[in-house]
Amino acid sequence: MRTALSIIVPAFNEAARIGPTLTALQAALPSIVPAWEIRVVDDGSTDDTGAVVEAAAAAAGDTRIVLQREPHRGKGGAVRAGMLASRGDLRFLCDADLSMPVTELPRFLAQVPATCDIAIGSREGEGARRVGEPGLRHAMGRVFNTLVRRLVLQGIEDTQCGFKMFTGAAADAVFSRITLDGWAFDIETLVVAQRLGLRVVEMPIEWHYRDRSQVSPVRDSLLMARDVLRIRARAARGRYDVPRDRAATEARSR
Repeated sequence: MRTALSIIVPAFNEAARIGPTLTALQAALPSIVPAWEIRVVDDGSTDDTGAVVEAAAAAAGDTRIVLQREPHRGKGGAVRAGMLASRGDLRFLCDADLSMPVTELPRFLAQVPATCDIAIGSREGEGARRVGEPGLRHAMGRVFNTLVRRLVLQGIEDTQCGFKMFTGAAADAVFSRITLDGWAFDIETLVVAQRLGLRVVEMPIEWHYRDRSQVSPVRDSLLMARDVLRIRARAARGRYDVPRDRAATEARSR
């Protein structure tokens, strides 16, 4: 049976949160899509993330929960590995903390591929709802997005939301080209998608802030700013350029 939907969950030291996320996804998916898999990409965790995933799959007797172990490279590296290993007709990037209610998922399925190749969750714009986010964190995010829009990627209000759906063909075309392993991989993903001529839409969602002790706002913001400059330099050198006729054929009929 073909897999209609692959859900890719990058996870680094998420032993405390990955169990409830898997439980929520398992409960919801049967009524949403007929054939699915959940692929947890363990990004070289040093805690029991992998063991929790294996235990959840064994307890449910469900082979559709897949653990993919990878060396630690960063979220971008984990997402890239998971997307390219998946065979779903549609592929959904899902943060391990499930900060978006799973009830939002059918809205993505209604858009891809009917109206677009890629639908990205957005915490900005009309209809979006942020719950519990500290004001300073939101302000820092808006400053960063302004930098992104001015330097490399116009027209996208929220590049960093961890919920994005791709057609299988779009995922293969995009993730075979991105190289960044860190947090800025989302930006490179969308830059490549634009250069490929793919249709990208933003989906306003409800999003709940979860404290992420792994994230250092100052350090990671500086690293992301550095990577934005790398993307800009690569774009200026034509690293992301693909002839439009070839790009459209490759990304939509692969």
